[in-house]
Amino acid sequence: MTAKLTALAPQVVADRLKTNHVVLVDIREPDEFARRHIKGALSRPLSVFERAHLKIEPSKEVVFTCRSGMRTAGNLGRLKASVEGEAFVLQGGVDAWAAAGLPLEDNAKAPIEIMRQVQITAGLLILTGVVLGFFVSPGYFGLSGFVGAGLTFAGATGFCGMAKVLALMPWNARLRS
Repeated sequence: MTAKLTALAPQVVADRLKTNHVVLVDIREPDEFARRHIKGALSRPLSVFERAHLKIEPSKEVVFTCRSGMRTAGNLGRLKASVEGEAFVLQGGVDAWAAAGLPLEDNAKAPIEIMRQVQITAGLLILTGVVLGFFVSPGYFGLSGFVGAGLTFAGATGFCGMAKVLALMPWNARLRS
């Protein structure tokens, strides 16, 4: 049997949150949550979801959210198994909440998400390798190949060395504490 969670529109979730009978659980990673989240949401990242021991009063409904709804859709079984009562998902995630004009807690001083940092860095390294390969020496194409191989490895294994290195950078220090 496939787990099913009912999708609720952002305005419906906002109205239900006003009743204090709903708990909103954000499953994005801490760096994403720190940058932007719905006020009152609990942060329970998927990477540590089972260890986070989600404890919700039986009288409360649970609404899960992520950025766009893709992570909640891809993890319905894990999410549903964590609650005893009825559970829902925020349709379209935090992005749909923002598009509906509902209030968010934004922290523009928080660093951009690690995976976006990886995308920017990888893109720049690949572009640099191509430009240098054409204009300086064909050996620089190897830089692009190396980064491409690293991204392939990250996708296949779930381990991203570039993300680990970027997490150690000074601008990400607040995320480590």
